[in-house]
Order: sequence, then C-alpha cells, then structure tokens
Amino acid sequence: MAGERQARLADRIRVILAERLEKGLRDPRLGFVTITDVRVSGDLQHASVFYTVLGTEEERLASGAALTSATGMLRSEVGKQLSTRLVPTLEFIPDALPENADHISALLRQAQEHDAEVARLASSASHAGDADPYVHADDDADR
Repeated sequence: MAGERQARLADRIRVILAERLEKGLRDPRLGFVTITDVRVSGDLQHASVFYTVLGTEEERLASGAALTSATGMLRSEVGKQLSTRLVPTLEFIPDALPENADHISALLRQAQEHDAEVARLASSASHAGDADPYVHADDDADR
C-alpha cells in the first residue's frame, strides 16, 4: 500500500514539474529540460527528481543551476497542486541517460565494425579439411 502511494505521489510530482517547466521559468540559464523520473522516499518527505537537458555540457550545467535556484518556487508549485499535508523536499539530479546512451551507441558501433571485419575475413576463407568430411554409405562400396 505504501509503495503504491509513493508511486502515485512520484508520478503526480513528475507531471506537475513537467507542466511547470513547459511554461518556462524566468531564468535564461534554463535549457530544454525533460523530467525523466521522480522517486519519493518511503516517508514521503523527500523527492529525487531526475532530469536530462538537451544540449552541450555547458547548457546542462546552466540548467542544473537554474533548477537548483528555482527549487523553492517549484516546491511551492507542487505544494499548491498536491492534496497532501506535507510537501516533500525536491532534489534535482541530472540523469545519466544521455551519457549511457552515447556509450551504448559507441559499443554497438564497435560491435558492428567487428562483425563486418569477421564477415570480410570469412568471405575469403576456405575450409580446413575436405569439402565433405563425412563418410557416406557409397564410400564403403568403393573400398
């Protein structure tokens, strides 16, 4: 029951924050931010908000600073729209998703290049033994 309540609260916070960020903040540092996940602690006192920023490392850092400075205002917004007695504290955490995706893409590219090299080598290779190394019944008649 408590886990279900945590999940509902986390989802509600994610929607509220996403809608608020879509309207924009009065902070020029804020870039194109996407809220990827929200996790609420078991006592419902703390919410970890994971986000990604489309753009350069500099834009990611600037957006992170903008979110940190707007945390109080965003928490107030969440408090207005939630029907809970206590409003959880918000902590904004950059999601490592883009970096992980880049790493996985590089690994897939490497594997594809390796597969192409193996296929190239295989196309010019010949069998090590006879073309048909198996004994057949008609071979016995020849002996």
